[in-house]
Amino acid sequence: MSATFSPSQLGTLVPAMAFAVGIAFGAVGQATRFCTMGALSDLFAFGDATRLRMWLTAIAVAMLATQVAIVSGVFDLSSSIYTGTRLLWVSTLVGGALFGFGMVLASGCASKALIRAGGGNIKALVVLIVMGVVALMTLRGVLAEVRVGLLDRWGFELAGTQDLPSWLSRVSSVSPPMVRVILAASVPAALAIYIARDRAFVRSSAFLGGLSIGVVVMLGWVITADFGYLPEHPDTLEPAWIATSSRRPESLSFVTPVAYTINLLTLWSDRNTTLTFGIAAAAGVIVGSFFAARMRKEFHWETFANVEDTANHLVGAVLMGFGGVTALGCTIGQGISGLSTLAAGSFLAVAGIVGGAFSALRYQTWRIETSSPQD
Repeated sequence: MSATFSPSQLGTLVPAMAFAVGIAFGAVGQATRFCTMGALSDLFAFGDATRLRMWLTAIAVAMLATQVAIVSGVFDLSSSIYTGTRLLWVSTLVGGALFGFGMVLASGCASKALIRAGGGNIKALVVLIVMGVVALMTLRGVLAEVRVGLLDRWGFELAGTQDLPSWLSRVSSVSPPMVRVILAASVPAALAIYIARDRAFVRSSAFLGGLSIGVVVMLGWVITADFGYLPEHPDTLEPAWIATSSRRPESLSFVTPVAYTINLLTLWSDRNTTLTFGIAAAAGVIVGSFFAARMRKEFHWETFANVEDTANHLVGAVLMGFGGVTALGCTIGQGISGLSTLAAGSFLAVAGIVGGAFSALRYQTWRIETSSPQD
């Protein structure tokens, strides 16, 4: 399809489509209370797995749809940041853990902050700004020295891409397409069995919310890896994924796009800074959440309660900015988009995020218990 459009036309169409996808994500997220941090918090505090099932539904749908598209030849994600040949296992685990701890302190991950900002939450706006600045520092500023010199050095080079179908096929006699089919069927099926155990959830709006988020992530891949892909760019004669910050196929992720948004706004006259898929999608989330909140009469201004609340959100934003870049993604970037590629690093990052989040929840519980008046 992209052959019918010039690179300059795709440079406009791809962000426009990303903006529409972001609106859908923001509206669904606001209406269904989709939140990975909330899912883990509900499970930790109340044993309620409703929002966890919503997140797992999104993962299962995105994974199944993405792998079917790969097998069918719709697009190829071997060039994405998630499926590279170098497995940065320390960076993904540590970065994921820091992000998970930070999102609890900040009352939600990057996507939730965008949704809350659209609903009038000033705290979320402050979190986004601080997170974005720290993410820029981690990408190519002073914190990049820490990331590259201390964490990224602990990795190993693989013989091929790190997606599990390619990896497992190299250590077995089974062909990569067959391994992909097996994994694409078995992993979502296992998730579906767990999800279906709660019949009330399957009949609820939460299930539809998870289903919708999974579809939206899949649409992100379609936009960048299929519609916006040029096998041979007329200027460079090399493959090109138009209007993506990584210059590779992308789907939804929100830490680095917030950083690049700040970069674009502060360097607007620099011709090297342009509107990209991630920036447009992040803006769309805020817009979608705003209109959904207005329609549901849930829009209201909210700010910090006290100094401790402010400090927690600021520290959480810093941890999310550094951790999200170091782990190559957030709860959406690695937690859904990355997992949909079946990348080994994405599973490590999600393990780190979950571990970090539960550590922060235990920390908050300890703080409450120790600060309570003693009898």
